[in-house]
Amino acid sequence: MSDSSPLPPVRLHPEAELARDALATPLLSRAARLARWAGPDTRIDAGGGLVEEQLPAAAELLGLTGDDAAAFASEAWRVAVDTGLVEIADSEDGDEGTVAPGQDLALLTQGSPHEVLAVWQEALETVLADASVPDLDDLEGALDEAGEIDFSRLEWDPEAEAEFLDGVLGNLYLLTVSEDGPGDGPVPLPALAASMIVPSDMGEPTNDVLEQVSDAMMRLDDQFRLLEPVGLVEYQPVDEALMAEPEDAAEEPAARPDDTDVSRYGMVRLTPLGLYGLRARLLEAGLTAPAVGDLVDKGADALLDGTATFPQAAAQAETEQWLARREPLAAARELLAAARGADAGAPLRRLRCQQALSLVGAEAEPALREVLDDPELGGLARVWLTEHGASDVPAPSEAMIFWLTIDTIAAQLAAEGNSEELRALVQGLAAQHGGFFAAAWRVEHPATADVLEAMGRLHPDKRIAKEARKAAFKARSQHGS
Repeated sequence: MSDSSPLPPVRLHPEAELARDALATPLLSRAARLARWAGPDTRIDAGGGLVEEQLPAAAELLGLTGDDAAAFASEAWRVAVDTGLVEIADSEDGDEGTVAPGQDLALLTQGSPHEVLAVWQEALETVLADASVPDLDDLEGALDEAGEIDFSRLEWDPEAEAEFLDGVLGNLYLLTVSEDGPGDGPVPLPALAASMIVPSDMGEPTNDVLEQVSDAMMRLDDQFRLLEPVGLVEYQPVDEALMAEPEDAAEEPAARPDDTDVSRYGMVRLTPLGLYGLRARLLEAGLTAPAVGDLVDKGADALLDGTATFPQAAAQAETEQWLARREPLAAARELLAAARGADAGAPLRRLRCQQALSLVGAEAEPALREVLDDPELGGLARVWLTEHGASDVPAPSEAMIFWLTIDTIAAQLAAEGNSEELRALVQGLAAQHGGFFAAAWRVEHPATADVLEAMGRLHPDKRIAKEARKAAFKARSQHGS
């Protein structure tokens, strides 16, 4: 994932709602209960963990039972320490230290939603670090004579493992926020594993690659089981029956698990809280990860530039929030002023301005009439006024029509590239105006040559495409470029 290109914008839930979700997560709620329970009699080891004798009482306090109760209690205690819900002070007599509730514990009940989420974010970092560590049984066999972990025996690279998990979570985030992704729906674990293993240009995966995908799935299955209690994901684990060898090779097919049901191989989805947490991590890593609502307090120039690369639905949601905070006429004037310009980004700004003005009612009419004679804005002003049923709208000149056409295609190229919609627009223009290219190359617009070249590239008729390319050459010659 590139750290220079912006990610699609995410729609986050309100912080107050996310803070309530954070407080309700099993892991943070357990950590808070242990922090309130901790006191001078709580015994810890040299690493700050609860001593083994204390774990049954901690597990009982948390209502945990079964073989994993002590492990879950130990994990909750470690989160309490790492997040500052518990403080450990050095003991004066040299023992392991004394325990008391930490200052950050009060934030969970008295802090702002943002402060609660900051505590949860620290809990998430603890769990992510744990998720990148091999099984403890494997660690026992990898200790050298000095009691240190010999990573070469594990065939495990801590940095590579953390990078792999970060990459998986980054892909899951991208799938979730992309307009053509699953949205709130779950992602199959095999697809997520394959996104990290299978090269994008590979046709049929080799057996070796498929084996790597299978190994990655099993690692991710363990990791997502750890990440679910902190509220990052909702996870349906891999069906263990699929991994078991059949006891009888002659077993009836109907009695075997259905291995064609992809959901049995694991399904994972980011929670609203998980989206918030991963976005915070992406921003911390230096990536551009916008959220709908980021621009509501900024000027129209920031709105039009910021939403330039947004998918249509996200751009409209951002614009609706921006307009809701402003008086319609003043907002329209500000948008029109920000849409001017001859730079490369100006056509797309004007397209976003036109889309924004479509959300403004009749109160904006004076602003549109003020720019009727503007060579850059007069065309879109006439479109708006006509669509809103205004009277006495002056007809555009032929020069204005051609300029608006070039500007519109330039904006579509910037927004969508060589899309099917743009291809249809190009074919329609050439069909409706027999002399389009003879006149279009004379248009005094910075993007004229680029637009005509694109039209030559997009039109399926070779004769018309050649006309477009010849017109593009004339346009470049006219402007000396």
